[in-house]
Amino acid sequence: MKDHRRLGRELELFHSDPLVGAGLPLWLPRGAAARRAVEDYLLDLERRHGYRHVYSPPLAKAELYYRSGHLPHYADDMFPPMSLGDSADDAFVLRPSLCPHHAVVFAARGRSYRELPLRIGEIGGQYRAERSGVLGGLSRVRAISLNDGHVFCAGDQVETEVVAALELMREAHAALGFVPSSWRLSLRGSEDKYVDDPPMWERATAVLRRALESVGVPYQEAPGEAAFYGPKIDIQLLDHAGRESTLATVQVDYFQPARFELSYVDADGSRKRPVMVHRSAAGSMERLFAHLIEVHDGAFPAWYAPVQLEVLPVGEAAVRGFADRCRALGLRVEESYAGSLAARIRDASVRRVPFVAVIGANELAAGTVSLRSRDGAVEALPVPDALDRLAAACRPPRPDRIGR
Repeated sequence: MKDHRRLGRELELFHSDPLVGAGLPLWLPRGAAARRAVEDYLLDLERRHGYRHVYSPPLAKAELYYRSGHLPHYADDMFPPMSLGDSADDAFVLRPSLCPHHAVVFAARGRSYRELPLRIGEIGGQYRAERSGVLGGLSRVRAISLNDGHVFCAGDQVETEVVAALELMREAHAALGFVPSSWRLSLRGSEDKYVDDPPMWERATAVLRRALESVGVPYQEAPGEAAFYGPKIDIQLLDHAGRESTLATVQVDYFQPARFELSYVDADGSRKRPVMVHRSAAGSMERLFAHLIEVHDGAFPAWYAPVQLEVLPVGEAAVRGFADRCRALGLRVEESYAGSLAARIRDASVRRVPFVAVIGANELAAGTVSLRSRDGAVEALPVPDALDRLAAACRPPRPDRIGR
């Protein structure tokens, strides 16, 4: 497994520049293409599991984060408030998490028990004031694009929703082509940073234990690794140097619904407090791609490869028609004309392009394409068959399950 920072430079996936700042990587066109394909897949997967997607701003009034508990419990990891005027009401904060915004989405109007569970999803920006000494490549950054979701549900729906979130995660990870190194039940520690409500912690921890037993995965307990408002299940990864980090997470939260005074009307007409299940199926796009780059050595599965097909003409062959037909299918295609055929094939191999199409005068006359795959297999195919083969090989995986 190679260091993703080296591969990111070699394959032109992302770039860091001191003028922009440490921990603020730029996604270059090839990296952005791969990321966009993965984001589209995740959003589609969530829609099929019953999620509704929103957009929310990456900053808000400081008052929002006092209400959520972040400023009292998490301020050391946040950027300082920005004053836009003379009053305290004019202080704004770059958000460290999306959950306060999603709580406000739930509170935007009255809710009925018939709407529950309400699953809200977003790939949104959040910001952490990481110290410069811990920053590195995509794995530890200050600007985070998080695949986030929050489920607002009744108390008797919590365990089912946690299990559903864990199953969604396993489906996403299998499609992306990696296996987590371990599962962890992150519990409260002895520090003062945690919300002081022992019965709440016991109730949330019991739900997570039952959910882990239900999905049948081995896990380790990690005291001191919980969120400040509740315990969580963390899915762990190992990088090229054997360092462990958290990618995906599920958290049960009884704290923030009370802080935001969230409620819904139950079947008997009474008002009830929902429970908030936080979950991130694939974590941040930055940390996810740091891992994917290393796991696949830059040779991503064809469905999210930055360039899926390189078209190489031989002699004066006119290949634009074939390339355009591939683009019409939604494929990411580049054409290469400079250098010998052998050199261009080598270059495509170095860049981990899944497929190379060679078209010369003979192929044009016969209506065929010489299609070379990344594993070295070469096959002459009629153009319609080559198009079908490429479309099938580069199609994103379809979710196996439909959301409840």
